[in-house]
Amino acid sequence: MCISASVGKGGVNHAADLKTVQVLLNLNLANLIASVPLAVDGRMGKKTRDAIEAFQTRVLGMTVPDGKVEPKGATLKALAAGMPLGFSTEKLQGIMINATKRNVDTYGDVLTSKMAVRSIDTPVRQSHFLAQIGHESGELRYTEEIASGDAYEGRADLGNTQPGDGTRFKGRGLIQLTGRANYKAYGDAIGINLLDADSYGRIATDPNLAVDVACWFWETRGLNALADRDDVRAITRRINGGLNGLADRKRQLVRGRFFLVA
Repeated sequence: MCISASVGKGGVNHAADLKTVQVLLNLNLANLIASVPLAVDGRMGKKTRDAIEAFQTRVLGMTVPDGKVEPKGATLKALAAGMPLGFSTEKLQGIMINATKRNVDTYGDVLTSKMAVRSIDTPVRQSHFLAQIGHESGELRYTEEIASGDAYEGRADLGNTQPGDGTRFKGRGLIQLTGRANYKAYGDAIGINLLDADSYGRIATDPNLAVDVACWFWETRGLNALADRDDVRAITRRINGGLNGLADRKRQLVRGRFFLVA
């Protein structure tokens, strides 16, 4: 479920749950009269309460709306049913509820275009892909590995054969590309020499590359087929080499399914 407790008038009102409901209300503006988008700020105020009540009155036909959204209640189900189909930047905010607005705005349109190019083009594929990049990037907050990369020094399996390769070619991108060999393979695929000192850092700083490298990795490792099988464990192993962070990947997959899978 995409909210953990009640939201609205007299509700528990956890910040993440409130932000989720605010996103859902914004996705249902067509079902509200004379409404403007709410600020997705996780705060319970008059505008959010009024929007919940207006939705309940107009869509659910409540003569006395209670102004509350329950995790398994009719209001949440109606909000879900009223969302437009397909991926959007607004839905990205709902899926990655801890991402900042700035990061959502930075990556939303790029994800739309790059996922299409790499055939990440069904709700199930998109849900799995977004769950994995959400975990790998801390919900779009990190595009470069925090560690120095010294641990990769001398790793022949990563192609790190020259002094300094560990730090030069540490993890970057929304799915972290790591190692000289992988940087070369991706660079060859897109026609850019990413081994050059002026280039390898762009995978972290250029949103187009940060997204595209994740989509490239996803496509070249056959992860669309595993997503079609709904195999989150196999996808995680192929990305991570184990099951590190599986619980969080599953949490984000649940959110992706809620917003994308009809």
